[in-house]
Amino acid sequence: MSEPVVLVSNVWITGQMSPQRLAELAVRLGLKRVVNHRPDHEEAGQATSAELAAVAAEAGLVYVAAPVSGLPSAEAVEATALVLSHGEPTLMFCRSGMRSTAAWAMAERLNGADPEDLRATARQAGYDLSRLPL
Repeated sequence: MSEPVVLVSNVWITGQMSPQRLAELAVRLGLKRVVNHRPDHEEAGQATSAELAAVAAEAGLVYVAAPVSGLPSAEAVEATALVLSHGEPTLMFCRSGMRSTAAWAMAERLNGADPEDLRATARQAGYDLSRLPL
């Protein structure tokens, strides 16, 4: 599994999460919230949202499931925006981190962030949002 990438202060993006990895990152990064942008059963062997939610609860994390297939839905963007509005250390993940980055950018856009600034931030973290309608 890849190491989480700092997107902006207090927000990390990463690919698929295992329950053990989530527990480890919660402590190491001082997380308070986690957003799962990956639908259950997208790939054989991935941890389910329920499994990850249980680990998050044990670690004292707020856990939000906002599954995304393709472009983030309005509901996923709003859920992401709500989590981000708290400003607490947050980990967001999907299979590769791309959908989480897109949801982050769309959530920040709701708050008036400049599309080119969002694309530049994502690019610095290794994600290309040039085709994302912001």
